[in-house]
This record gives sequence, C-alpha cells and structure tokens, in this order.
Amino acid sequence: MAPHDEAFKKLLQAFFAEFIALFFPELHRLIDFTHTRFLMQELLVDVVGGERRTVDLLVEVRLHGRNVFILIHLEPQSYAQADFGERMFLYFARLLERYRKTYKVILPVAVFTGSRARDEPGGYTMRFEEESIVEFRYRKLELARLDWRRFAKSDNPVAAALLSRMVYNQRDRRELRLAYLKMLARIQPKLDDAKLALVMSIADLYYRPEAEEDRSILRELHARDPKEAERVMELMPAWKRWGYEEGLEEGLEKGIEAGRAESVRKLLAKGFTPGQIADLLDLPQEEIAKLRDSH
Repeated sequence: MAPHDEAFKKLLQAFFAEFIALFFPELHRLIDFTHTRFLMQELLVDVVGGERRTVDLLVEVRLHGRNVFILIHLEPQSYAQADFGERMFLYFARLLERYRKTYKVILPVAVFTGSRARDEPGGYTMRFEEESIVEFRYRKLELARLDWRRFAKSDNPVAAALLSRMVYNQRDRRELRLAYLKMLARIQPKLDDAKLALVMSIADLYYRPEAEEDRSILRELHARDPKEAERVMELMPAWKRWGYEEGLEEGLEKGIEAGRAESVRKLLAKGFTPGQIADLLDLPQEEIAKLRDSH
C-alpha cells in the first residue's frame, strides 16, 4: 500500500466519526457512533483469476433508532488507476457474497487523496448493445477538488490533517500554512498526544514547510496573539532545529511592547495624565510621553 494510503487508513481508524461528520454529514446523521467496529483486514480471492486483494477498512456501524447494522467499505486511493471503478465493483461483489446475510447494506466509499484534480470514476458500468448489464455506483470524495478555505475555521482534526491536500496555489501557500497552525492550536486541548501527533504526521506528508516561511508566520502570530503563538511553538518541535528559540523570545518581547503601548493609548484616551499612567504601569514618564506623541 502506498504510504499516503496507509497514513490515511490510520487517520480513519482514529477519527472515523469526525471524518464522516466533515465530508458526509447526511450519513453522519444516520449513524449511531456508540457502536462502531472495525473488522479485520479482509483477504478477497478471485476464484477465476487467482488474484488476491486485501480490503483494509471495513467498518460495522448501527443506524440511529434501529437495530440495523450496515457495513461501510472505505477505499483510499492516492494514484490514478484506469480500472479503479471495476476494482471497487469486484470488492463490492465479493463482500456482498460473504456478508449478505449479516448486513442489510454494504456501502462503498472511495476517497481520492491524490494531488491532482481528475475526473475520478464514481462507479462501474457494463453494457451489451443498448442493454445495461451492470450499473454500480459508490460514494466518492475527491480532496483535490475541495477549497481549503471552506475548512480552515473547522475544529475537526481530520480537516487539519488534510487541509494541504485540498485545492490551493502558490499564492495561497502561506495563508494555508497559517490557517493550519492556528487549527493545531485550537484542537490541541481536545486531543491526547498520540492523536495530535497522528494529525501532524499526516499533514507533514502533504506539505513541505520552509524555514523562512514559518519564521515569518510565527512573527505574524506573535503580533496577533502572543499566547496563541506560544501554543503553536510548543507543537512544532522541528522549529527548535531551525533556531526559533531566539525568534520566540524576540516575538514575545515585541508582543509585550505592543500590548503595553495599547494600554497606554487607552488610558490616555480616557483622560489619564502621563504621570498617572506611569504610576499605574510602573513605566518611565518619558516612555509614556513618547507613546502619547506617537499616538
């Protein structure tokens, strides 16, 4: 299995409910996630051709308000494959043969994680003359066709992991990176260390950060919100190798100075004298006067 497919499989196993909520909300409303069970890898053998295929992601779920179980087959695909639709049909046929007495429905879902937007197949058709022999359809998700801005405000860990797999150009690169780091700061309190590391490791598969770009982003974060910048800094161990400790200290100092200046301006606007402000903030009157004159 390709590394991206393997990583995506791990993401789905850790955040199955979050994945369904993010990309298939209508399906999310139907599922009772108190019962979710991943089946063992299913080895399917082509009896005629002798080909062996492995289905990795089979999830048993129960429907809300009903004692009905369905089987969801999730197939990640990171590269183009001419016969992919046919392969999905063969998977479905073999799963149906094995599980038709156990599950009311077998629901196939293809997730295309490649970097290029293509017209990916959504099914498999066989015809004879004008007659339709097979009309097979599956749900599909094409990440390369999604606008990353739609997901930048989300607190869903799956959105953070896959943000850079969505549509963006070089002009968007810095903005996307900043959005991703802010997402990490938001979701960090909600996840344990292992799950957070998983999200970050998958995101790193799809995005190659540049040291100077990240330094610039860190400075911007400090200017906006020093506390948020500190949280992000703690989450990015690679930055320590790039000498960001000095940048962090410099950014914190600038953040303190900016906050102090804003406090002085507000007090001046309320009618406080420079002497009163100096006493309140324990600052030299000369500094208060400079801030007053610049204001």
